[in-house]
Amino acid sequence: MLDTHTHAWAAPTDDHPWVNGPLVDLVDSFSVHTVYTAERLLADMDRNGIDEAVVVGYPICDWTDNWYTREVAESYDRLHGIVMLDPFADDAATRLRRCMDTDGVLGFRLGAACPYDRMWETFDPSVTWLRDAIEETDFWEVAVETDAAVQILCDHGQLDQALDLVETYPELDYLFDHFAHAGPTTPTDQGSFARFADLADYGGVAVKVSEVPHVSESAFPYADMHDHVRWFLDTFGRERVVWGSDYPNVSDVASYAEACNWLRQVDGVTAEDREWITERAFRRHVGLD
Repeated sequence: MLDTHTHAWAAPTDDHPWVNGPLVDLVDSFSVHTVYTAERLLADMDRNGIDEAVVVGYPICDWTDNWYTREVAESYDRLHGIVMLDPFADDAATRLRRCMDTDGVLGFRLGAACPYDRMWETFDPSVTWLRDAIEETDFWEVAVETDAAVQILCDHGQLDQALDLVETYPELDYLFDHFAHAGPTTPTDQGSFARFADLADYGGVAVKVSEVPHVSESAFPYADMHDHVRWFLDTFGRERVVWGSDYPNVSDVASYAEACNWLRQVDGVTAEDREWITERAFRRHVGLD
């Protein structure tokens, strides 16, 4: 199994202080060590039969400080990295190129659900800066040149902005996190969530059935989100549906075993489907094969 959405971070230092107050408070509620290093992640992976993982940048330091994600990706063969970048920064293209030159870094994540001036501190589904970022052509040219995967956290109400981005740069590979913040009562076949059907027309778009313990309103195996999983499979095919645990971010409500094993309980999802969702789809999508 390849867990496409994990986090790890190091202790604060003078050069890399913890500055994200809301995230520091959140970490206190986790059932893991407050300093959750790559070594601790690997130990939890071993206990749960996870072969490889993607470490998504955790903005407990300044959100564009990718030092630990890059170090982890470069140091451990079993771990890959997704960094966080500001596409509006004057040196955005240079930073992206530098990150993509790091062994093990696969791409970058955009927090489109966050207000730009409070990035990764809170969510606001009304923000529209993702559409403005499309005009940062130097940044996107480097993304295309380096074959960077583009991971997007947006609300399902923002999928129209995401569609504009994909239409402008269809040659890139995209991954949409956490059901686009849809919950159990969000209808799949109408309204804003249904815009995923338009995104499915682009072969470079994949969706992630990730962070389920937080998205669901029920206990393991989170049955109230199973229809959304089946809709994704019907719409994108198993080759473009990707599992991720979001561990240890979900450790306030779920064990790693629960975050890993809920997919086995989804009716209609075969063993071969699970093999694609938990490993093969991501490898093929980002070129790890």
